[in-house]
Amino acid sequence: MNDLSRYGGLIFDCDGTLTDSMPLHFEAWRETMARFGIEFTEQRFYSMAGMPTDKIIRVLADEQSVDVDPEVAGAEKELAFRQRIPRLTPLQRVCDIARAYHNVVPMAVASGGDREGVWAQIKHLQMESLFAAVVTAEDTKKHKPEPDVFLKAAELLKVAPETCLVFEDSPLGLDAAARASMDCVDVRDFTFYQAG
Repeated sequence: MNDLSRYGGLIFDCDGTLTDSMPLHFEAWRETMARFGIEFTEQRFYSMAGMPTDKIIRVLADEQSVDVDPEVAGAEKELAFRQRIPRLTPLQRVCDIARAYHNVVPMAVASGGDREGVWAQIKHLQMESLFAAVVTAEDTKKHKPEPDVFLKAAELLKVAPETCLVFEDSPLGLDAAARASMDCVDVRDFTFYQAG
């Protein structure tokens, strides 16, 4: 990648961006939802990437007419995921960028995941000291594809949103970055998208 020091802030999604967590999340989802009588296909899972856990459960339960408490099912799913964190691997190219720009450009994590799960992943990667801010699902009322999580990260970094570069892996996240007027890199193929 070109020199990123021209940016006011670098903002990283967590799942599927800093970490190769999506296969482990899908395992946890499939296992948990099956216990509640909800089918969750891999294709549907990836289409909902970036959405908070409780919202995913509400959508699936409504679609399949299953009566479930999203908070209870969500807590079970997050526990099932955290039990898999020892198997978690980094997405090395993205983590290398974060390490290279530590103390060069202010950096944040902005994720649709829950705080405990996101922090568990950052700690597993031993990257806690790299980020000046970590924004999770609990920190905003609206979630991806709304821009709120990225705007909150820019606010905490004390930088203008339009000066930020986002690293993302999901269509919802890419859309949210565009709505926040931020340049974005799709880490699945390292395609660069300029805001506006």
